[in-house]
Amino acid sequence: MRHPILVTLCVTGALALGACAQSSGEKVDRALRDINVVDETGLNDVMLSAADPAEAVAYFQRATAAAPDRIDLMRGLGQSLVRAKRPTEAAAAWTHVTEHSDATNEDRVSLADALIRNNDWTRASEVLNTIPPTHETYRRYRLEAMVADSKQDWKRADSFYEIAAGLTTKPGSVLNNWGFSKLTRGDHAGAERLFAEAVRHDPALFTAKNNLVLARGAQRNYALPVLPVSQEERAQLLYTMALSAVKQGDVAIGKGLLQEAVETHPQHFEEAARNLRALEANSG
Repeated sequence: MRHPILVTLCVTGALALGACAQSSGEKVDRALRDINVVDETGLNDVMLSAADPAEAVAYFQRATAAAPDRIDLMRGLGQSLVRAKRPTEAAAAWTHVTEHSDATNEDRVSLADALIRNNDWTRASEVLNTIPPTHETYRRYRLEAMVADSKQDWKRADSFYEIAAGLTTKPGSVLNNWGFSKLTRGDHAGAERLFAEAVRHDPALFTAKNNLVLARGAQRNYALPVLPVSQEERAQLLYTMALSAVKQGDVAIGKGLLQEAVETHPQHFEEAARNLRALEANSG
């Protein structure tokens, strides 16, 4: 009489052990999935920051093909295409991101950025107009300023540049853009002030230093300002100033600046030397 009971107990025990084993296996699988997500997230970050841009594009293309609904991978593809200087594809990728149900206002800002890089100013303006004014970020207003510039809406451009500069602790780049906007309008003094401010915020920003020299040269002020520069940078700035002087008809001053640029450069400065020879030949 005891055998059926024993068999029943054994079967029940086996089922219980099987259930425990299954439950344990599911936990392990879940834990492994979690580990894989963490590892993958770290790899995504590496691909976006340290990897070769072409390799990053290939990685995210494979990843999005395998998981087409994951918005983090879609964003990674858009970012990597921007890094790889493939603006047409980047604009298409970010358009795809903004169509996702989890898309954010910042994704739309990224789309506008990609469109500007692709020289599609009209659509970039349309995308920015879909973002509510409550989304106040440095990046958004920097793009708004650039779009206003493209329309020659100087009042709005100035307003947006000022807002953008106030929303970042590193305004050097946006101040440089604002200065270039002033330079293209012919406001050389205003441009000079903004370029000087950009250099104060970011002493390593050579573009702002070069633009500062252009703004001074446009006012026929051919003295280099006091700037933190290397010997090679100083030679490059003298060269820029020389070309500015020659362009405005101050050829003798331009020749002197070219000569100084050649003498200042730590190596042979072929461009400056070639222009100097051409000026000397023409004047002779």
